[in-house]
Amino acid sequence: MIELFSEEPMESSRVFQRSLAGDSFNILVAAGRLGTSTGYITLLGDDPFQTYLRNSFTDEGIDISQIKTIPGFNAAHFVATKDDGDREFVYYRSGSAPTYLTPDHIDENYLSSAKILHCSGIAQAISDSSRKTVLEAAKRANEKNITVSYDPNYRHQLWSFETAREAMEELLPFVDIFMPSLPADSEALFGTNNTNKIISESTARGIKIVVVKKGHLGSSIYHDGNTIDLDPYQREKVVDTTGAGDAFNGAFLHGIMNGMSHYEAACLANISAGMNITGRGALSGMAKGEVIYGLHKKYMEQMG
Repeated sequence: MIELFSEEPMESSRVFQRSLAGDSFNILVAAGRLGTSTGYITLLGDDPFQTYLRNSFTDEGIDISQIKTIPGFNAAHFVATKDDGDREFVYYRSGSAPTYLTPDHIDENYLSSAKILHCSGIAQAISDSSRKTVLEAAKRANEKNITVSYDPNYRHQLWSFETAREAMEELLPFVDIFMPSLPADSEALFGTNNTNKIISESTARGIKIVVVKKGHLGSSIYHDGNTIDLDPYQREKVVDTTGAGDAFNGAFLHGIMNGMSHYEAACLANISAGMNITGRGALSGMAKGEVIYGLHKKYMEQMG
């Protein structure tokens, strides 16, 4: 989406800065800056913003061969940061180009080249056809033994929790790595903020790896009967929490895909998220790989 950001309250701001954002895009950037090869399956509208979006994708090294342009407009959202570092959103995406995604936009050969397919609950939420596309992509990836990761990323502005829960339940049988946030996802989709309950509910559905992101409370990562609990990398320099969960997701998936243990990948993700919240917007605080790797090395030495 086109992002229009203000440091002032939404209702009184006179100036908004243009950027771009979106959970799946942020995850690709986080993984890409660490060295992962990434690609995007989506649609763009043929409005004047499409060139800016395409250039931004390619500047981050994202493969855009599966991004098609159709008649229509690109989604936009307004973001304002609150005093506590949290943010408020206003979305304008109904009927935008990505809402016209269909399973026909999935190239079988392209999908087969992936090691991980990441799916977003927001992509499920924007239209029925996009929801069907996410489900079909996950089914095909599962059949090909491609790892499927999924962040439900519930947004009440986009759909009801009942519909979001239905979409989550239909996708989970094909998911290997489940990445919900507490409390935004847990309250709406599981009716609880208890980490152990979320993990047990997820593993009961066949999930192998559960990553629970808990903001200022840290994170919990479950795998193979063991749960790792991590405190946040840092709490002192919070400027904007936008994209922190995405930065965590991208770094964790990068680590898993590149042979790190679940603990090492979680620590890498923790640092990525901790750096991300030191800048405005989803990307300005997202550090380059060499910075995160350097901090990760020191972090792992300190943790023993």
